[in-house]
Amino acid sequence: MRRAVAAYHALLEDGDLAGESAEALREGQRERNLVFGDHPLCIALRPQLLERPRYRAAAEASHAVYGALRTLERALLRDSDLRTELDLDPEEERLALADPGVRSSSPSARLDGFYSDRLRYVEYNAESPAGMAYSDNLSEVFADLPVMRAFRKRYRLRALKVRDRQLAVMLRAFRQWGKETTPVVAIVDWRGLPTVAEFEMFRESFERRGIRAVICDPTELEYREGRLVADGTLVNLVYRRVLTTELLAKGDAARALRDAYLDGAACVVNTFRAKLLHKKMSLALLSDDRYASLYSPEQRRAIARHIPWTRRVAEGPATHGDKPVSDLSAFILDRRETLVLKPNDEYGGKGVVLGWTVTAEEWEQSLLVALTQSYVVQEAVPVPRESFPVALEGVAFLDLAIDMDPYLFEGRVTGCLTRLSSSALLNVTAGAGSIVPAYVVEGSA
Repeated sequence: MRRAVAAYHALLEDGDLAGESAEALREGQRERNLVFGDHPLCIALRPQLLERPRYRAAAEASHAVYGALRTLERALLRDSDLRTELDLDPEEERLALADPGVRSSSPSARLDGFYSDRLRYVEYNAESPAGMAYSDNLSEVFADLPVMRAFRKRYRLRALKVRDRQLAVMLRAFRQWGKETTPVVAIVDWRGLPTVAEFEMFRESFERRGIRAVICDPTELEYREGRLVADGTLVNLVYRRVLTTELLAKGDAARALRDAYLDGAACVVNTFRAKLLHKKMSLALLSDDRYASLYSPEQRRAIARHIPWTRRVAEGPATHGDKPVSDLSAFILDRRETLVLKPNDEYGGKGVVLGWTVTAEEWEQSLLVALTQSYVVQEAVPVPRESFPVALEGVAFLDLAIDMDPYLFEGRVTGCLTRLSSSALLNVTAGAGSIVPAYVVEGSA
């Protein structure tokens, strides 16, 4: 793959080609409204280029870890003591235990990780995996870049499109729900979010396929006479982008979706049961050897290979690898340079503390907060960095951190989200970073 990347970069040594490509990237994003808030999604002129074996390995690893997560979910549903480890709110638990009317709690999901010598997953986005429509549209922008057209004369590329798979799993869930035959979709999240452009992309995509769709704030939904109504339209299939925690925080003002779900009056994708595995504590339940008996030998191997050491932040005994730890809080305090603290139920990098980026005093204060709230501690994983051409003022090559976040549809990988950042925390929501589309290099042209 180094040869393909080097060939791509060599093309950009032509100043005219680089300048034309940078302008095409800016203009293509403007035309397609590819923005996060008021920032362009992508400033890098090279996509992520993957060899087939690497993409296949990522798919196999993701499927194996997904199998362990499904096993964990079944255990959580039948074992109330195990569920207490998740620190669920009572209403979260009530929603999670309700029959969703479909087979999969998360027809679409995303495993967020880093691929160095192997993929290591640091989070599981079971509730509302974003970025699919963005990535697909960025692929279309990149297809028109002069540098990509020149590169395709030398290499065969396969774009990793994912948006259609989202619709496919939604329609499959709708058929399983089975109470109506014609889906009418409500894309549900708060108004004014920086992701509104992606909601519009999904609505256009659904309607091109003959499926009526509306975008609706949760507080604007109505539930009356056993029917869910969005902006005056009867809807029966909800593409739920709003997170459970935020929905519950609105109380009765956003009650309609919950009531319709509990009554089985609408098919909701992803279901509220997704909350069980969306909690970051789920990775602690995978990696903690106290729960190893839940998993098959194959699943335990996948966990050991792809899930970093993760534990609930607490005082008292624990284990690290095969070694006993007399007091976990003291262990965390002493290992600042190799550990990360994360809130159990936040997103967008909020509250995440990377030990090696703070002072010992700041780390101690963060640990004190974590001990009084619901937090996990996770061992840091190697973060790969690559040189990318970036279009700012002119084109410059920057050494950027890069992640690899495969999308799972019913447990099978189709495509991935790829984020670049100069900072240690790769998260576009947090205001740092850039998305690039991913392509599989199939060989020479």
